[in-house]
Amino acid sequence: MEKALIEFKDVTKRFDDSTVLESVNLKIFEGEVTTIIGKSGTGKSVLLKHIIGLHLPDQGSILFRGKSIGGMNKSEWNEYVGQISYMFQNNALFDSLTVFENVALPLHQTTNLKYKAIRDKVMARIEQADLTEVIHKYPSELSGGMQKRVALSRAMVTDPKIVLFDEPTTGQDLIRRNAILSMITEFQRKFGFTAILISHDLPDVFFISNRIIALHDGEIVFQGTPEELDDFEHPFLDEFIQSLEGFQEHLTGLYSRRNFKIRYQNALGRKHPDETFIVAIFSLKGLDLVGENLNHKTVQEVLKTFGIYINEHCDAVGGFSVREAQDQFITIFPFSNLSEAEQIIENFATDLQGRGLCEIGADAQIPSVECFEFSVFAGLAEGKPGDEINHVFDEAKSRQKPMAQFWCGMRR
Repeated sequence: MEKALIEFKDVTKRFDDSTVLESVNLKIFEGEVTTIIGKSGTGKSVLLKHIIGLHLPDQGSILFRGKSIGGMNKSEWNEYVGQISYMFQNNALFDSLTVFENVALPLHQTTNLKYKAIRDKVMARIEQADLTEVIHKYPSELSGGMQKRVALSRAMVTDPKIVLFDEPTTGQDLIRRNAILSMITEFQRKFGFTAILISHDLPDVFFISNRIIALHDGEIVFQGTPEELDDFEHPFLDEFIQSLEGFQEHLTGLYSRRNFKIRYQNALGRKHPDETFIVAIFSLKGLDLVGENLNHKTVQEVLKTFGIYINEHCDAVGGFSVREAQDQFITIFPFSNLSEAEQIIENFATDLQGRGLCEIGADAQIPSVECFEFSVFAGLAEGKPGDEINHVFDEAKSRQKPMAQFWCGMRR
């Protein structure tokens, strides 16, 4: 069994007469993205601050690679905290420092690097976060989204092994929330650090995380994969999912994953065993080149408008859809066969190529000066009510082929 990088064992924390964490047991694994969910005031930030030693448990222990951090000597502790970076909920930028100086601050405080080495590392992070044009500006001169990107760049400048994100999307609109999450996951894939996020209302919590931990009234009520969370039954989760569904439907115009699952189970459960249904998988490929030719906010606008476009077209012919991954959508046609579905997709592709991509580009407000391309792929698979639905999904994914391409602001 894989050994945890960080482990809480029976951790309890009280402030005066209030118990914030009650016998918390959890595991965080190396190289993964772990998201801690829960409503405001449930102890998520307190939990996160225990990892970096800003709070100490009243009872229990916190282990790093199997060793209690409370029992570390000074050199062991310094080595441990030197691997961790913390992105604060309110960004914690210094108003008297420029963007460059804010990002460079951890290097001045924790290293003996020369000015040129510091400048090179800072500029690398600033360029990755698309902040080059504002390096001499002060935080008060920046938008909220830019301030988040500055804070993220500062958190990443020391090349940490572990990054703690305390409500990284707080105060952002729906598109910017997902742009920030996209930036975090891009950095995590690129540099391989362990990411620990806390949130109470992430609409994309299912798409960015390897592991979910649910905190409710100071106790851990769930920890596992996003897929396992889908099947988990708990009053807290129902309330939490309801709070997500409004965001998710607003974001993409599609069903939430849980509502989608209920609908396809109901639809397929009423069919005769010999009747067929069709699964269509749509993928947008090329949008992972953000930071090179396309910024994260524009990517999220494209995904949003494409999701709405799918829903409008497929719903009109009896299909229902869900956003399955960051850049992937699933539609089920419960009353179609393969030949009918192929014609539906052919008509959709013609419409998408003829006017749809231009409308998506316009709705997403893609800057005409930015040159990039992405392709839309689609795959179909036929199933029957008794078939394992995930096998049908996998078959549709394996059959994907290009159906339309968008290049430099033009359809091709």
